[in-house]
Amino acid sequence: MTDFTPAWFARGPHAQTILGRLLRPWRQVRLEREFLETPDGDELVLDHLPGKGTHFLLLHGLEGSSASSYIQGVLSIIAKKGCSATAINFRSCVRMNRQPRLYHSGETTDFDFVVRTLRARMPSTPLAAFGASLGGNILLKWLGEHPDEALVTAAATVSVPYDLAAGARYLERGAGPLYVARFLRTMNKKFQHVAAHFPEVRLDLPGASRARTFFEFDDAATAPLHGFKDAADYYARSSSLAYLGRIRTPVLCISAEDDPFLPPEVLERARAAASPAVQFIITRCGGHVGFISGRAPWSCVYWAEELVVDWLTANIAA
Repeated sequence: MTDFTPAWFARGPHAQTILGRLLRPWRQVRLEREFLETPDGDELVLDHLPGKGTHFLLLHGLEGSSASSYIQGVLSIIAKKGCSATAINFRSCVRMNRQPRLYHSGETTDFDFVVRTLRARMPSTPLAAFGASLGGNILLKWLGEHPDEALVTAAATVSVPYDLAAGARYLERGAGPLYVARFLRTMNKKFQHVAAHFPEVRLDLPGASRARTFFEFDDAATAPLHGFKDAADYYARSSSLAYLGRIRTPVLCISAEDDPFLPPEVLERARAAASPAVQFIITRCGGHVGFISGRAPWSCVYWAEELVVDWLTANIAA
């Protein structure tokens, strides 16, 4: 199941990237919501899928949530297996938080807190983790930060932007600015909220409002809010590429060479930098968190989502 053939109606990277979000409902499973208090006096919104056996922990991408189509897709596959899951909603991705802190591509402390919380609640239940895009970068970085801990038995990712600086530059060309503009609309609103409610936080709101690229926005807002010197410092310290060689947990990483969010040469650098515990599947096409196959739009098969759940299930059982 490692060969991907795109659907005839989803040819090209942009069709693969966009159609999965349009062709299926955003609410595919019923979840139980929890508001988990964090050590810094804030809260994380967790959505739980009841079940038995292996517990899956899911991390969404930039400006996503547990309602994102790809997270719902993975949850529906997990539900069919009768397993349980927890989808983390990063800070500000369901509602604004109480602290002047959001989330970013290298923020692993919230994920660490959730993992340890679930492990304490379920000490004998195997934990498997899945991250898409930004969530995958966070997951890989966390695994590299904690190579000697067996809190997570196996992990999988799809469409990780391993080198954040390279990805930001790549999105300045072609159709990239169209994707970036969509993200910046909601990201700008969140940073304006932080500035309005926490005047002691120093952010360059005019610079953030003028931003047309991720680099400009991260330089003005993301970096100063989260303690980085500038965008370059943020990218260098948050990219999972630097952590791949430390990972000891079995991991499957799926990416497409035509991912419009990342230059293909980064995929080869990631594979070269990774430890033997990390297995890569790099397909010729698939877009960004797409991988749509099938014979008709009403009967799509989301190849990567099926593959990661099957792979994680097999590696938990091994």
